[in-house]
Amino acid sequence: MDCLFCSIIKGDIPSTKVYEDETVYAFKDINPMAPVHVLIIPKKHLSSINDVTAENSAVIAHIYEVAAQLAKELGIDESGYRVVSNCGADAGQTVFHLHFHLLGGKKLKVEMC
Repeated sequence: MDCLFCSIIKGDIPSTKVYEDETVYAFKDINPMAPVHVLIIPKKHLSSINDVTAENSAVIAHIYEVAAQLAKELGIDESGYRVVSNCGADAGQTVFHLHFHLLGGKKLKVEMC
């Protein structure tokens, strides 16, 4: 399986790492949509939210813990930020490895569509 994010985790494709632990990897988005735009991904390949089960759901809680920590470190915790995960092509998912966008650093639009 050729997965862009799995290749980034392995170090085969360069990225600007923001955070890493045994469960997740976070890096700056190469096409940022806000002044702060970080992708937080589980190291274990899951294609999308559809692959989350009772057995692996702890990784999602951990991702949100990391998002809160990074928001504080990046100075957007007080002004506000958004955490987004797209599920499926119609929702805009283009890389089929579960990932969460941490966005902030400016007033974000409320409209989602």
